[in-house]
Amino acid sequence: MNPIQKTLYIVRHGQTDLNKQGIVQGRGRDTDLNDEGRKQANQFYSAYKDVAFNKIYISELKRTQQSIQQFIDMGIPYEKLAGLDELAWGIHEGQPATPETKAAFLDIMRDWLNGKLDAKFEGGESPNEVKARQLEALDTIMSHPEEQTVLVCMHGRAMRLLLCLLTGKPLTEMDNFPHQNLILYKVTFDGDKYEIVDFNNAKHLKTS
Repeated sequence: MNPIQKTLYIVRHGQTDLNKQGIVQGRGRDTDLNDEGRKQANQFYSAYKDVAFNKIYISELKRTQQSIQQFIDMGIPYEKLAGLDELAWGIHEGQPATPETKAAFLDIMRDWLNGKLDAKFEGGESPNEVKARQLEALDTIMSHPEEQTVLVCMHGRAMRLLLCLLTGKPLTEMDNFPHQNLILYKVTFDGDKYEIVDFNNAKHLKTS
């Protein structure tokens, strides 16, 4: 039997009003795309509509489905996986940015980068907790060898953690994967290892 070979097109969702305002959404804020986000979705669709995707995987938050709805409308089958949801920021979700909240975020980021990967905000999730559900989602995605070209739409912080998992890097290196709304990371799997072949690609967003 041939080893599983796959190409994963992993994108972050398009812009929402909370993104624009610099407010953390997390898993608990089920926001819609704004006009800019819908434009980004159109730009991504225009650039990648000819890729023969076998399957689409999205999170349970509607901003991911809205970002790739045009692909779903083509008839490509899709599945929602809770494992692809954003990290839950707990009490800080949807809260305006203040000096106090900014300091709290800096503190927890420092903890994570220092290897304290069980640290989390009240009511939120730690990187290790997100990793556990991402591994389940990845099992689902990789258990279908017939789905050779897959589109995955997810969230910024969760995407950073998933890219660490795929490349075998410790979660403490999550900030080495930059992103903005609706950028693409293209990852191949040769049956043995994952390789990022397109890193933080935003070319499609530069079209008018």
